[in-house]
Amino acid sequence: MVAVEKSFVTSMFSVEGKVALVTGATGALGCVLSKAYGYAGAKVFMTGRNEAKLKALEEEFKAEGIDCAWFAADPAKEEDVKACIAACVAKYGEVNILAVCHGFNKPASVLDQSVEEWQYIMDADCKSVYIVTKFVAEQMVKQGKGGKMVITTSQRSKRGMAGYTGYCTSKGGADLMVNCLAADLTAKYKINVNSICPTVFRSDLTEWMFDPESQVYKNFLNREPVGRLAEPSDFVGYALFLSSAASDYITGANCDCSGGYLVV
Repeated sequence: MVAVEKSFVTSMFSVEGKVALVTGATGALGCVLSKAYGYAGAKVFMTGRNEAKLKALEEEFKAEGIDCAWFAADPAKEEDVKACIAACVAKYGEVNILAVCHGFNKPASVLDQSVEEWQYIMDADCKSVYIVTKFVAEQMVKQGKGGKMVITTSQRSKRGMAGYTGYCTSKGGADLMVNCLAADLTAKYKINVNSICPTVFRSDLTEWMFDPESQVYKNFLNREPVGRLAEPSDFVGYALFLSSAASDYITGANCDCSGGYLVV
């Protein structure tokens, strides 16, 4: 007898009715994942530092029938994060999914980058992940229903690069943190924690890399078996999968979604 139920198979990718808290919602990836969660039937609570952009996203999403709200907050500031989670719970009653999409980089050689600038990158990309996951985890434990955390890191967590002593270190730390969070939270509290690790995807900051005549673009394609650079929408399926019951047996994973970048 095959031990699988039809009801599970037909609903395992569903996030309908769940409350998804998305950080970095005003960025290229964050706004796409926010809308994707909304299209999939989740209630979306967006956060970022740009209040005007958050308000514009809310108006755009509500016009398409998405149930959403927002709260302006800096993910690296403990009090901001606590207030954001409280606002989400006040609006929707709980948090079921956390999607961490924020990040920052300012490349510079170790010889040129100040300690203060390096620390800012570490705080923005690593310390902030700890703060957000810690307080969302506390909320999820209080609810007693488990939960899903999807943390966006980078393939730069796996390989160094000139000028990236801050970014690579912070993303490597975030991926190791995901492993530890899973060990802390999954077996006891049913909170699955995983990261997705992309390479370059299109955004306002990376648009210049998409010029097919540039050497940067050509160099990347030499390392991308999929044959192109990524669009933010390329990560929607992964995020929804890791947010749904389909991924209940996956935790602590640093998931490669790089177009095969590490293969070559």
